[in-house]
Amino acid sequence: MPIDITMPALSPTMEAGTLAKWLVKEGDKVSPGDVIAEIETDKATMEVESIDEGIVSKIVVAAGTEDVPVGQLIAVLAEEGEAVSAPKAEPKEAPKAAAPAPKAEEKPAPAPEPVKAEAPKPATPAPTTTDSGDRLKASPLARRIAEAKGIDLGDVQGSGPGGRVVKADLDVGKPAAATPVKAAAPMPVAAPAAFETEIPHEAVKLSNMRKTIARRLTEAKQTIPHIYLTVDIQLDALLKLRGELNAALEARGVKLSVNDLLIKALAAALIEVPECNVSISGDQLFKYSRADVSVAVSIPNGLITPIIVGANSKSLSAIAAEMKELAGRAKEGKLQPHEYQGGTASISNMGMYGIKQFEAVINPPQGMIMAIGAGEKRPFIVNDALAIATVMSATGSFDHRAIDGADGARLMQAFKRLVENPLTLLA
Repeated sequence: MPIDITMPALSPTMEAGTLAKWLVKEGDKVSPGDVIAEIETDKATMEVESIDEGIVSKIVVAAGTEDVPVGQLIAVLAEEGEAVSAPKAEPKEAPKAAAPAPKAEEKPAPAPEPVKAEAPKPATPAPTTTDSGDRLKASPLARRIAEAKGIDLGDVQGSGPGGRVVKADLDVGKPAAATPVKAAAPMPVAAPAAFETEIPHEAVKLSNMRKTIARRLTEAKQTIPHIYLTVDIQLDALLKLRGELNAALEARGVKLSVNDLLIKALAAALIEVPECNVSISGDQLFKYSRADVSVAVSIPNGLITPIIVGANSKSLSAIAAEMKELAGRAKEGKLQPHEYQGGTASISNMGMYGIKQFEAVINPPQGMIMAIGAGEKRPFIVNDALAIATVMSATGSFDHRAIDGADGARLMQAFKRLVENPLTLLA
């Protein structure tokens, strides 16, 4: 019996992906565990393994195809000697082709009138039934939610790939149904039209990652009331300790970066001020007893945040080794979803670019993110006297729904104290 291979869901939020590459061809024999394709998600390119044994009798979706919905047929396996299942790829379209034919035949005959009454059914409840998915771009989950809530999908402007309606659109789509949602539509549509210009340029299609970044950052700024708190921190003691530790760890091939120490300091501060190690979801507040720190890493296509799990309980050398390995795989697009999805708070360091101070956008559903500026020589009060010291500015962005300003200030104080007295990070 032929076996359908469908586009897998490689992460909890994945609704579509790009079939980057086939590693098999029609006629090839595959066994369970064989890697058959590479799928590009919004964050990484991942290998897909076969879970069945058979011969690749039909490749339905060509390599390089973008926005392939989760669950869509992409290939067919057959047993050895079984007839090639070319028709297997067509049943999905057969109902579409068959649908118009009965309409034409049913019109002259009065008898099939009851059947005709069923045919309009997809047209009338189109916005709320699964049948409407044949005409409207919407994810299966969005269709189910629309049907359950009685939402007209035709009145919702999709924010997914190719204008596809996704779950997030329905969360805000119901109250604003037709007019507000439609009124907002010209904004994204007008942008491409505005670039009809004689100025030399190149129009580059957004990658899946860039689309996701745009959607999540827009969601974060629209739904999260940010509060920003900044402190100046003297780095001289931390830089001195780092130099001493690196000299001692050189034989083991370990080299600590300033960021490794700051990750540890943030994790320790989150445990010390648990009111900031939280997430908010609806009417619930999640209080975490472990500090999983997401670290912003710049990669060629955008930004990804690999997670140092339990950073509060790990040694500096362990954090350094893990961060080096995660950052390397992030730049190669090899991270697994669990390695960059989650985390209880984030840290973003732009000091290496000479940025003095900035305010980072919170990575939902986390409650805070720490933005690190460059360490630079500045006049600073040291031991009650004015001196020149190495100082950096750190700015915490806090979700004011979950974290009060006073608690955010306590976290910033704890972070400053830990960085200025770095021996406590070794305790």
